[in-house]
Amino acid sequence: MAKVRVRYTDLFAQTIQRMREDGLLLVSLGADGKPNVMTIGWGTIGSIWARPVFIVLVRPSRHTYSRLEQIGDFTVNVPPPELAAAVSHCGTVSGRDHNKFREMRLTPIPSREVRPPVIKECVVHYECRTLHRNDLAPDALAEAVRAEFYALGDFHRVYFGEIVAAYADEDAAQRLRPRPAVQ
Repeated sequence: MAKVRVRYTDLFAQTIQRMREDGLLLVSLGADGKPNVMTIGWGTIGSIWARPVFIVLVRPSRHTYSRLEQIGDFTVNVPPPELAAAVSHCGTVSGRDHNKFREMRLTPIPSREVRPPVIKECVVHYECRTLHRNDLAPDALAEAVRAEFYALGDFHRVYFGEIVAAYADEDAAQRLRPRPAVQ
């Protein structure tokens, strides 16, 4: 299916819904030229510094972290519901020890503007260049958040990626419709 250019806000609601349901797939690239994919469940799209941005959070313990530090570009890929098992797998094993693309039959294809690839089987793609990165300040976090998400002290680094390209399958809105409620 042809991928068509979209405004970065066109599929915002569907992107956030997919992130909340199963997660999105972030692809990074290391200096070795090998792509890695990880599941993200936290992030948002917005406008900062008069630029469209995708903000993602990555813990220093993750394989993706070192790759984002080497090459600041990344892609965020929105999978359709039928890729839920692949998204789960990519969030539970490390790219240090696994080739998640091969294991989950995900196809990395060249992106349009950045070095890391996008995932062919996904429905929407956001290509991003890091504008800024910032470590969370533990003392500035609400105690409830710190207690619930950072008991081990593994605080995220926040990456502000300028969206330099956004595109999707022609039928993306239809393919990303919310799942019917279970009765």
